[in-house]
Amino acid sequence: MAKRAAKSKAPEAPSFEEALEKLQEIVGELEEGSGGLEHSMQRFEEGIGLLRTCYETLERAEQKIELLTAVDEDGNLKTEPFDATATVRKKQKKPAPKKQATDEESGESLF
Repeated sequence: MAKRAAKSKAPEAPSFEEALEKLQEIVGELEEGSGGLEHSMQRFEEGIGLLRTCYETLERAEQKIELLTAVDEDGNLKTEPFDATATVRKKQKKPAPKKQATDEESGESLF
């Protein structure tokens, strides 16, 4: 009976912030390379689990944002796709330089 009670109590998933902090710790540890292969594989597996937890949390947040953000012209609620592009990446993208018109294309003459 004790085993059944233990199985019914599943460990709670860590919060997003806790999972992210633990994941950063694991990445740092793996980058150092101080542990053996077996230990590193265990930590890697743990990190993958934490990464999935973070991803699922972000997915749920995205779905909530989609549900809460939009109203159509008639005042009815509607959902709009969430732009998942990081704002940092948006800032890094620079517009393509404008093509300089040649004298012939612009109709101007140098003389």
